[in-house]
Amino acid sequence: SLWSSSQSCTATHPNCSNMPRASCLALALTAASTPASAYALIAGQPRGERSRRGSAEMNLAIMMNGLPGAMGREIASAAIRREGVTLAPFALTGAGMGGEVEVDGVTVRLYEPSEKEECARLAKVAYPEAGSLVCIDFTHPTAVNGNAEWYGANRLPFVMGTTGGDRDALFGVTRESGTYAVIAPNMAKQIVALQAALEQMASDFGGSFEGYALSVVESHQSTKADTSGTAKAVSTSLAKLTNEPDFTADDYAQIQRVRDTDEQLAGGGSSHRGCSPVPEAFLGGHAFHTYALTSADGNVEFQFRHNVCGRSTYAEGSVDAAVFLAKRVGAAAEQRVYDMVDVLKMGGI
Repeated sequence: SLWSSSQSCTATHPNCSNMPRASCLALALTAASTPASAYALIAGQPRGERSRRGSAEMNLAIMMNGLPGAMGREIASAAIRREGVTLAPFALTGAGMGGEVEVDGVTVRLYEPSEKEECARLAKVAYPEAGSLVCIDFTHPTAVNGNAEWYGANRLPFVMGTTGGDRDALFGVTRESGTYAVIAPNMAKQIVALQAALEQMASDFGGSFEGYALSVVESHQSTKADTSGTAKAVSTSLAKLTNEPDFTADDYAQIQRVRDTDEQLAGGGSSHRGCSPVPEAFLGGHAFHTYALTSADGNVEFQFRHNVCGRSTYAEGSVDAAVFLAKRVGAAAEQRVYDMVDVLKMGGI
């Protein structure tokens, strides 16, 4: 929704009572949000309605690395629903989390880090054709670089949705290995579109908000270990608009992280620069972001908000990215490394 001066700000956002209505501009995006195998590893597909965005001609398996985590489960379910897509019956997991997990009737064997090479061997045997297997990674920030090296060493195409780690090293090892990959901090197409628009705005009108101060607050479930990669990406563009290059210093230390549930339920308070109040039902899975640009005298403020409850929009976008990448692999595309803006621009979503 776009608030204008003709609307009552407090009617749509109760924390805006202290701002002049004409000065309150906020953009809010809210969302409720069979290969041969020596081991006969066949990923079954339960009956049910298939996603209309799939393709009957596709024969793609997703290795969901990050199970049994909540995001991994959500993506695995989305993959099972997608026409032409199956869930590989094996995947990587964290130390001490090996065993089996069932997702919508499909059993997946989980391999711990010490068993990585066995998992890679199974993948090559079960899915030998180019583009028949894509890994999706939603693991942990500490696993990002090691997993990327593993994907590269085994030429396994991957979608990296995990944030954190050494991003320069991530891109470097991926490009050096020649592995196909989609690497992005956010998989929701609407947020990706907003991010791309702000990048373009910063490129065209850099410094146009000079004299304004940027503040950024992000709220996620308490289990999220790192600062939001989306918040970092969007902040980079906004800091160019305000001409605040130091905002990105020390790994974006100025971004405020909210992980305390009481703070999340209460929201940003009277300043209205904090995150919107989080519904109690989504404390365990949400992504709320507020970016504020405030003039030096405090009389003018611009805000951008994107609030996502649940994980479904990210899950569907992750499967979109995997489908896109499989097609690029199958076509032997010259470009190997992509982000979600590439996916959006090339019609992959």
